[in-house]
Amino acid sequence: MPQITIDYSGTMENAFDREGFARALHEATVEIAAAKPEACKTQFRPSAYTAFGYEDPGARGHAVVHVTIGLLAGRSDETKARLAETALELLRKHVADVAFSVHASAEVRDLDPSYRKFDR
Repeated sequence: MPQITIDYSGTMENAFDREGFARALHEATVEIAAAKPEACKTQFRPSAYTAFGYEDPGARGHAVVHVTIGLLAGRSDETKARLAETALELLRKHVADVAFSVHASAEVRDLDPSYRKFDR
């Protein structure tokens, strides 16, 4: 915990500073949600195919990025909202200006009570 997943359009590959974003998001998660730095884990999942509205996907005029942050239960709605807003601010800083539209969203949710983990 926290479990962070970033799904993004592959068209953003060269415009997305993933390393810088992950570091900044981990720091924000520690500050805002009282997570331990060593507990922050992020996976980036590029998508080869993104469809947007009725646009021909081959036009590649839009890109999508969605940040999901899973935390152990107990954080207030205000804390979760602040972390989601911060994630969006950080995306603005870590995605370069591009010739296509970028649609970004973030969600902070409680991990299910069944959540378990192990470390080796």
